[in-house]
Amino acid sequence: MQIKSSVAIAGMLAFATATSAFAETITVATVNNGDMIRMQGLTEEFTAKTGHKVEWVTLEENVLRQRVTQDVAAKGGQFDVMTIGMYETPIWAKQGWLLSLNDLPASYDIDDILPAMRGGLSLDGQLYAAPFYGESSMIMYRTDLMSKAGLEMPDAPTWDFVADAARKMTDKDNEIYGICLRGKAGWGENMAFLTATANSFGARWFDEDWKPQFDSPEWKTTLTFYLDLMTDAGPPGASTNGFNENLSLFQQGKCGMWIDATVAASFVTNPKDSTVADKVSFALAPDTGMGKRGNWLWAWALAIPAGTQKEAAAKEFIQWATSKDYLALVASKEGWANVPPGSRKSLYENPDYAKVPFAKMTLDSINSADPTNPTVKPVPYIGVQFVAIPEFAGIATQVGQEFSAALAGQQTADEALAKAQALTAEEMEAAGY
Repeated sequence: MQIKSSVAIAGMLAFATATSAFAETITVATVNNGDMIRMQGLTEEFTAKTGHKVEWVTLEENVLRQRVTQDVAAKGGQFDVMTIGMYETPIWAKQGWLLSLNDLPASYDIDDILPAMRGGLSLDGQLYAAPFYGESSMIMYRTDLMSKAGLEMPDAPTWDFVADAARKMTDKDNEIYGICLRGKAGWGENMAFLTATANSFGARWFDEDWKPQFDSPEWKTTLTFYLDLMTDAGPPGASTNGFNENLSLFQQGKCGMWIDATVAASFVTNPKDSTVADKVSFALAPDTGMGKRGNWLWAWALAIPAGTQKEAAAKEFIQWATSKDYLALVASKEGWANVPPGSRKSLYENPDYAKVPFAKMTLDSINSADPTNPTVKPVPYIGVQFVAIPEFAGIATQVGQEFSAALAGQQTADEALAKAQALTAEEMEAAGY
């Protein structure tokens, strides 16, 4: 009996040791957007399921990009999972900085990922980042203010309609601004919006010989249109407003229209957070009749840097956070309107999700973006709101600073474009293009 008892105790100790050795603490770097904040609140579910604990590093968008880029390039191992997007994923995968996710189990159902998302997060057929949510951009607008202006929003409006409506909806004395648009400098902040907008005006970053095009009439039209519209119908201090700042303004009832990420739809229609939740509707991003809309294509995705020492636990986290089960978990706690959108085909085949008022417009917006053919005139690059070359992030952040300074009234559109042309040409020449 004594012997059996000792054996049993030894077995229990061995099991405990194996369990504790298996249970890891992983560090996840992510952006401070609402869906990621919600994910953090559900982490206990992951820990209960796997034994792994999660430490979060939650950062503003520009800071996150800087931190994870520095760490992944140096294989610093500071993060085990990082939130990145369609721009970084194929570039970093090619550098050997990311681990492949193609060995996720069959139950994960990799084929259920929307083709637009899977394609943008892959290199040579290998998935290197799993979409936590996918997005395009669209118009979110106040139905009451549109009606008060005597207008009716088309499903697919022009920029001229949007500009006219924005000016008519503006009531600065009562702090209501017809349109809220990104002005904060950053390649993924104001330049994401302005690059997608420029596509719809016939502009492009480079011609087919990689010559910068900021001295073109199309870019002058784009930037002048944006600056005039924001001066007439935008909120004060717009040059410091990014996604989160404009979301807050819209939820407070201060924006007639907001053109931004489709993922924001759940936040502007959530009565817990939005004072105008019952007065919001949606439309496709505007065009100018040239065949390209001013919407982007993006995924905030989870990837594993090659420097991690905790690959198995990191993969378990990604498998949990980007699964069908996670979507169902959020739906059970927050309702279907609040699940992370744009990642899986099965979500859009779900009749419960089909009832969500912005579901179809989100999918239509995602499907209308074409990263392989983003512009009116031919270009040598892919990417809708970015150019898929390693140099782009640095160049576009500098250009974004010039355009933000123009929005702040510190320089003219012509001065900003001239500086953008010069600095882009210099950087591209130095890079050997």
